[in-house]
Amino acid sequence: MGGDRQYPRAARGIGRRSALGFGLGLLTAPRLALTQTDPARERPQEGDLLVKIGGDATTALKAADLPLGGPQILAWPIDPANKTVRNGSRLNKVLLLRLDPAGFDAKTRERSADGVVAYSAICPHAGCDVTQWLAPSQRLECPCHFSQYDPKAGAEVVGGPSPHGLPALPLKTVDGRLAVAKPFIGRVGFQQS
Repeated sequence: MGGDRQYPRAARGIGRRSALGFGLGLLTAPRLALTQTDPARERPQEGDLLVKIGGDATTALKAADLPLGGPQILAWPIDPANKTVRNGSRLNKVLLLRLDPAGFDAKTRERSADGVVAYSAICPHAGCDVTQWLAPSQRLECPCHFSQYDPKAGAEVVGGPSPHGLPALPLKTVDGRLAVAKPFIGRVGFQQS
């Protein structure tokens, strides 16, 4: 029974790769736990109000705060109970646009509130913010690769390389303020085709 006996790999215990993975797991576990429990990173919840990005984080938006016919306003959801602004993830960025609901298709009309529609502000093509408003055609456009979306038809793609339309965020009004009626419909963020 010498000290140089060869044991099968399984009997030798934890290998270098396993130990490294375990050690990295211990280092990243607190950060992962924080992201899973941080209310600012949670996706928009039913009943959340909406506040303008760059504006007063305590004043919830009303339909009248948005110009009829565009351009869009970018907003964050805010939990009305504890006043947590859900700005811990850029995937929570919401694009709000007020248009004449007579031009909406049935699904868009159903998801709107007082002519206001809400979509993810993140382009599914490459993850850029959709910040352009093309007033003559009433389309939203991503400035990175020029994908265009029709906000009156569920923000479906009408031009450019985007593989999907913008995920919709159904709205309702609560005491005259815009509020989330249901979570995003569709996957938010960059999506490979």
